[in-house]
Amino acid sequence: MTPGQPATPPAPAPASERGHGHHRATPWPEARALAARAGAGAAADRPPVRVPLGHALGRTLAEPLRALTDLPSFDSSAMDGWAVAGPGPWTVREESVLAGHSGAAALASGEAVRIATGARVPAGATAVVRTEHSRTGPVAGPVLLHPLREVVPGQDIRPRGQECRTGDELLPAGSLVGPAVLGLAAAAGYDEIAVPARPRVEVLVLGDELLTAGLPHEGLIRDALGPMLGPWLTALGAEVLATRRIGDDAEALYEAVTTSAAELVVTTGGTAAGPVDHVHRVLDKAGATLLVDGVKVRPGHPMLLARLDAGRHLVGLPGNPLAAVSGLLTLAAPLLAALTTRPSAPTPPGGTAPPSAPTAPGPPTAPAETAPPSAPTAPGEPLAAPLRDGVQGHPHDTRLVPVVHRDGLVVPLHYNGPAMLRGIAAADAMAVVPPGGAEPGRRVELLALPWPTEPQAATATPVSPPAPAQGACFT
Repeated sequence: MTPGQPATPPAPAPASERGHGHHRATPWPEARALAARAGAGAAADRPPVRVPLGHALGRTLAEPLRALTDLPSFDSSAMDGWAVAGPGPWTVREESVLAGHSGAAALASGEAVRIATGARVPAGATAVVRTEHSRTGPVAGPVLLHPLREVVPGQDIRPRGQECRTGDELLPAGSLVGPAVLGLAAAAGYDEIAVPARPRVEVLVLGDELLTAGLPHEGLIRDALGPMLGPWLTALGAEVLATRRIGDDAEALYEAVTTSAAELVVTTGGTAAGPVDHVHRVLDKAGATLLVDGVKVRPGHPMLLARLDAGRHLVGLPGNPLAAVSGLLTLAAPLLAALTTRPSAPTPPGGTAPPSAPTAPGPPTAPAETAPPSAPTAPGEPLAAPLRDGVQGHPHDTRLVPVVHRDGLVVPLHYNGPAMLRGIAAADAMAVVPPGGAEPGRRVELLALPWPTEPQAATATPVSPPAPAQGACFT
């Protein structure tokens, strides 16, 4: 099975019936597929909302965008020049026709009137003659317009309905709303459009050891996840209701989970089997159904996904920062993408879609720098790029490794231990390394980060080779 290929999932069980050991962990591709299906199931019952065009950037269309008018809505001039009727030369009328103003009186054959780009073409006009393709004269008497080249009937006239007719589908549901879509919607007569509602998310930060300000001291550490998760989830299309710090209080956690108004609750820490790891026990008490209880991925294998009730889910992230990022990309991102019907993230700099067949182990068939890129594929298909350096793998689990782009290749970053954020903070993407590792030149799947990144120039500061001890940390 290649990364990104879903497998048929086992039937979920109530939290109280599932063990929490790693031996029950779900393979990484299957876990992502389960999260996406959970989001798609919940999305079916969520009505769309209508938002003003100015608030729709980055959303997706919840329904097809159909033209509310013909485009153009009237015959208009494509150029500055003269609207003419019949063959020339033409007698010039003194008036002018301007865009946004009421049209001129109908032209009789042999007449011409000055016209601006975008102005309504007068009735009777048979063509528009560009200013630079004509001359006027004589100085005395009636002014005549003479063409300097052949005039073809209909030239430089934009006929009504040339782009679309009322009711035509301009874009299908699910299309990403970019600036051009906003312009098209406005031109087609829309003041607001229907988009999926942003999923409501609440973040619950667990751990008595966390500080919200100042320097770490006396066994206390700064909370790195609280400041990071809200903006990350917002970038994934969520409406973050709150980030709350619960500590290691099981009763407070139960109260927060069962009373939250969020459609997705995200917890940090407490997913393992330690003395203050309360998430499993809280889910048991709440009657939740575990869909994923551990994932065969490093870092982050203690992550989980549970269905709280109809339309509500909980993603439990590990407490280590990079492990939490792994859980976010593995479970929360595909669930939210399905809830918002968002297309997959844009290709990271230098990334392309991978070949449909899995890449066999062994040396590359051509130098990585000259390997032809794969053809672009449809939204939703995974992205990939060749590795510049080999990556040590876990014997049995997928690894997610921060990478940057260099000259069409991706370079693994060190500082990729489960408690580290230095690598991901500098990364362009996360590489999906299959069990056993990947040699230089092998194409690996990439998980794009939900914010703009820029490819590094060849003259940029070189990336240091990964330190062996850091590269071997799989927790």
